[in-house]
Parts: sequence; C-alpha cells; structure tokens
Amino acid sequence: MTETEYDYDELGLVAGLEIHQQLDTATKLFCQCPTELREPEEAERTFTRYLHPTRSELGEIDEAALEESKVEREFEYLAYDTTCLVEEDDEPPHELDDEALDTVLEIAQLMDMSPVDQAHVMRKIVVDGSNTTGFQRSTLMATDGEIETSDGAVGIEDLMLEEESAQRVAETDAGVRYSLDRLGIPLVEIGTSPDISTPEQALEAAERIGMLLRSTGKVKRGLGTIRQDVNVSIAEGARVEIKGVQSLDDIDDIVRNEVGRQVALVEIANELIDRDAEVGEPEDVTDVFEDTDSGVIRGALNAGGSVMGVPLYGFDGLVGREIAPDRRLGTEFSDHAKRHGAGGIFHTDELPAYGVTEEEVEALREAVGAGPEDAVAIVADETDVAESAIEAVVERAETALEGVPEETRGANDDGTTRYLRPLPGAARMYPETDVPPVEPDPSEVPEPELLTEKVERYQEEYDLDAGLAEQVAYGEYMPLFEDVVSDGVDPTLAATTLESTLTELRRDDVPVENLTDEHLTGVLEMVEDGDLPNEGVGDLLTALAEEPDRTPEEAAEEEGLGGADEEEVREAIVEVVERNEAQVEEEGMQAFSGLMGECMGALRGKADGDLVSQLLREEIQKRA
Repeated sequence: MTETEYDYDELGLVAGLEIHQQLDTATKLFCQCPTELREPEEAERTFTRYLHPTRSELGEIDEAALEESKVEREFEYLAYDTTCLVEEDDEPPHELDDEALDTVLEIAQLMDMSPVDQAHVMRKIVVDGSNTTGFQRSTLMATDGEIETSDGAVGIEDLMLEEESAQRVAETDAGVRYSLDRLGIPLVEIGTSPDISTPEQALEAAERIGMLLRSTGKVKRGLGTIRQDVNVSIAEGARVEIKGVQSLDDIDDIVRNEVGRQVALVEIANELIDRDAEVGEPEDVTDVFEDTDSGVIRGALNAGGSVMGVPLYGFDGLVGREIAPDRRLGTEFSDHAKRHGAGGIFHTDELPAYGVTEEEVEALREAVGAGPEDAVAIVADETDVAESAIEAVVERAETALEGVPEETRGANDDGTTRYLRPLPGAARMYPETDVPPVEPDPSEVPEPELLTEKVERYQEEYDLDAGLAEQVAYGEYMPLFEDVVSDGVDPTLAATTLESTLTELRRDDVPVENLTDEHLTGVLEMVEDGDLPNEGVGDLLTALAEEPDRTPEEAAEEEGLGGADEEEVREAIVEVVERNEAQVEEEGMQAFSGLMGECMGALRGKADGDLVSQLLREEIQKRA
C-alpha cells in the first residue's frame, strides 16, 4: 500500500486530541506518597486482584469494561516501601493534592479556560488491572478554552485532573503484572474540540499544548510522562479513538494512516455489498487438519485443542487486502481473536502457507460450504479459546459489511494502529463519595510565563544568545536554571552547564541520568563561590554521575578537583615551562598555545583558564 495524500476536506476529516501529562508534584493526588518511579526489583512484596465491571448509578454496564472482563485474568501488583493503603485500595483516598490543584489552574489560564465553580471527583470504570480499585478517579477542572494554530483556532473542551494508572511491567501466565510506583501521580487530561482538519494541524496543536504545559515548569519530563490520544473520523467512516501515542512527532502519521485505513474499509464494505456478501456460522473443522504438517495447528491439536472455522461468503481476496502499511483486513480479524487468548488466525487469502497444503485448503472450503468467491478464517487453539476467538472474528467480519466500526485502538511504533476495545460510553462514570468537592480559586494562582516569552527574557535579562536561550527555556532543566540564577549563579555558566556540558557528557556515555538537582545545584554553587573553576565542572559532574551517593564537596575533595590558589597554579605552570625551556627560548610567545594545553592538563581542572593564561604569559615573557 503506497502512501497517499488525501483531500481531507473532501473526505470530511474531523480530528481531536486528548493530551495526558503527568504533573511534577511532591506527592500523589490522593495520598502523601512520593511521585518518583522505582525499579521493579526494588519491590518488597506483591499482591493479586481480580477485577470485574460494576453498574453505573443508572444501573448500566459500560460496553468496553464488559468486553475487558470477558478475559479472566489475574492482576499482580508490585508494592514498595513507599506504597500506602490508599494505593492498595485498603483505605479511602485523601483530599485532592493542593499543589496539583494550583498547577491545573495555571494550565487553565494559559488556555483561556473557565474553571468550574465546584470540582467533583468521579470514578471512571477501568478493569484492565491498571488501577487496584477497578476505576480511575477523574475531576473536571475547567472548560471552554482555545489555542491558536496556523490553520485556525482549536477549541479546548475540558481540562481534567486525574490519577495516573499503574505501570504495566510484564505479561504473566495468569495475567498481567503492574508496578504501583506510578499509580496516583497527578495527571492532567486536556481534550480539544473536533476542530482539527489535517494531520499537520493535529501535530501543530499538540506541539502548542505541549509548550503551554512546559511553561508552568511543573510537569514531568521524559519517556512516558506525556501521552497523546487522537480521535479521527471521516464522513463515511466512524469515530476511532487511538490511545497511547508516545512520540508527539508521530501524530500526523497516525492521523494520515487512520484516514487511509477508514478509506480502505469503506471501499471494502462497498465491494462486499456489491457481492451480496455475508458471514456464515462457525464450525469445528478439526477433522480437516487431522494429519496436518502445520506447526501451529499441530501444536494446538497435540495439546487437545480444536480448529474452528467460519465461512465468509463473498470475501475472497478482501480479507488479505491491505488497509494500512503492513496491515490487512485479516489483521483486524486477528486482533479481535487475540483479545480472547488466541495467537491469531489463518485465512484462505493467505493459504496455502504456514505448513497448510492446497489439499487442506480445498477440504476446508468443502467442509464449511465455501466456494471460490468466498474466504474462510480459522483459529487453532485450546477448544474454549478457539470457540470464543472465532466468535470474535465473526463479529468483526459482520462489521466489515457496514464499513468502519467505532472503537478504541492502540498506537503502534510504525504509525499504524491495532484494535483494543469498543469505545467507552457514559456508563463508565459515577461519583466518588470518599473525596469532598473543592471550589477552585484561580485568583490565587499567578499566570505563568510562556516559554516563548522566557526565550526573549533570557536574551534581554541574562544576555544569552538566541539558541542557548531557547535550549534552556524548552529544556527539562528550565525550572532548575531559574532557581540557581535567582540564588546568584551566573546565568551563562548555568545555561552552558545544563544544556551544553550535560549533552557532551551524555554523548561520552557518562550516566548523567544519575545526577540529581542537588548535584547540579551544588556544583554550580561551588563555581560561584570560587571553590571550583569552570574547567572542573565536567570532571566533577562525571565523578558524581559515576558515584552519585557523594555530595559535590565530597566528590571534589576525593577526586582532587577543588580550586587551586594562585601560588599552586604558578608552581604548576613554572614546572611546565621549565620542562619545555628549549622550546620557549626558541619560539618565545609562539610556544603559548602548545604549553597552555599542557598546563591545563597538569592542573586537572583545578584552575580557571583565564588565570592560567595570564600566569603562563608572564612566565614565558620572563624567559623569552
């Protein structure tokens, strides 16, 4: 399938975004536990749960939660020395975190939103194990905002304050293992209006929202701290929610590929209608493969399983049709089968293959009454799995006759998507009775400075060049930069250290991720106090990164990186000059460049370059 650039106006493309961003607060949203992530091997104990959907206050059960619950799974949770009873769902949640509330109100101001008069916490049913409670707590904080893009304004419908889900660690034989370190971190969800009409506008809107969030200086940075969901539909298609777009740069490709997928599904539906296509009844076709050489099928049969098949009348050639890069209609069928525990499906558009012979294909067609114009899909697995999986294939094949199904899909790394579950409905929400409502007061929260405004201020106030000012303002260390500069650290030193020096060390495979804000602040303050020359910053940061349990002062003393006084510097320079006396007598001041490097190496970052330069010139002049 070649990439096609569509006329999006003609297709009636409508898209919207949901941006989920973790807040960088000291404690979690409903308890006083820290918001730092842990390594799974640090877990002190585990416990397990089984989750089932509950009815809403209107007595309804959400369709997405109901489908999720059809797959019986055990959820195992890793608990740490910081895990509390709230996270385990053994104690009611505490009141909403004040720091998170203030940050949300700052974000609302940046998007011209109107805060609600009273914020009520709601429960949103989620039974995939990512919450120990079986629901996620969510609070509407503001509505009716707007951002600008080059293609026009995009409305911001709502701003939610939520608790982050637990982090999926591994699939287990019984179900899924989650880590509780991430559960409960404050999270904002920003939902746009369906005002986006091109893939490029979707990307620009996401970039704008990301910039506004970072302008607060109070959001977490790094992989997994921000996630984008994209809602996409075309006029003849249906609304599809695409979850978990990790990289902002993928958004335009995701939208582009989803448009292509919906176009292809509409074309397939029209062709199926022209063929009077229909979906048959599932049948047990195990006998057809009694002597098969197919490894997949033989493995299922040897384990006492079955092969279930379904005739797809009029589907020949369409199950194997590509609807997105490297994805076919048959891949959609397979995604649904996998939700019920099957490894996937085979279908006659791709057979004979995988050890299935031409003779077995003919026998299969005959067994289910399929002709040359028909297709057949099969599932080989444990009998109960094969039966439920083939029923899922039947349901998906029936929706292929209608066109594009409304559903929730997951984003893949290559810009394509996969089926996850049906779209959730209103039945998944009901009030949280354990947390009192709050009345937001935006008047107490100052409006934060935009990153674009910071760039201008850094140039004017701190005399940083445009490139460095932008690096600092948009970088992860912007809040730390502002803190140390306000405490008297030279802005140029702080900016070059946090952006240039750390980048260079990272390229040299120094584990800079081990450096804390306390490490960085301490090193910069040592330079400012004259206890460390500029030239020693890189060496001291390297030492701290490799052994982070030390303070900057301890590391400087142990590594011999403290500042040398003028007498020590002159002694080192005299030694270098005398060692190169012949060169100095012959070349005079022209020997300076070569000896300067030797002097700096001899001093190992203990002295400022300007001082070394001054004293070296003096010593050369004495001998020239």
